[in-house]
Amino acid sequence: MNTVPPRFGYQATQSQALFDEGLRKHMLRVYNYMGLGLVVTGLVAFIVGTTPALYVPIFSSPLKWVVMLAPLAFVFFFTFRIQTMSASAAQMTFWAFCAVMGLSLASVFLVFTGASITRTFFIAATMFGSTSLYGYVTKRDLSKMGSFLIMGLIGVVIASVVNIFLGSSALQFAISVIGIVVFVGLTAYDTQNIKEQYAENVDQESQQKIAVFGALSLYLNFVNIFQLLLNFTGDRES
Repeated sequence: MNTVPPRFGYQATQSQALFDEGLRKHMLRVYNYMGLGLVVTGLVAFIVGTTPALYVPIFSSPLKWVVMLAPLAFVFFFTFRIQTMSASAAQMTFWAFCAVMGLSLASVFLVFTGASITRTFFIAATMFGSTSLYGYVTKRDLSKMGSFLIMGLIGVVIASVVNIFLGSSALQFAISVIGIVVFVGLTAYDTQNIKEQYAENVDQESQQKIAVFGALSLYLNFVNIFQLLLNFTGDRES
């Protein structure tokens, strides 16, 4: 026998509908930030990578190391300062990071053909989209695999740094395979995490910052999937 008065049942249903609507808007905001960030990165990478007057001074001098390491510095800065930033400062930092990442990725236009870059982008987008959708709709708790993915990520980063000095093609192949698996898994994990962080009682300023930081997490996953896939699907310039 149902002991819940109809009035309270209606209120519960209405409250759930409002929560779901708010969650959809929140996730859409996250994906919009991420998508616009990729546009900024792509435009900067394309302009710099196809303009000799820009890429020659950068990639033929020690400045290339600054360009390559700057995105990592931004990520650390973002991670440690996000709590004290205003929402507008968080957005500006995110756009600046996307532009700097574009500078770093400009080198792919010097190494790979435009057709293969485009092809790899759509493959990466398909992988990312399907995995992120899974992370959003699944009822399975993905937090249990989070620690393993983080450990895998640390292993990939360390191996990548070591391979800068070794230049081993076999190690690079292993890094690419393991890296793709790790970042695909992190895409599902981060999507579920962003979804669960949403709360109606959080003020607008905090929700904005959560959305920006969530967009950063998904953005990094996508960019890394794209870069690692290029090792398999990219056709090098002759």
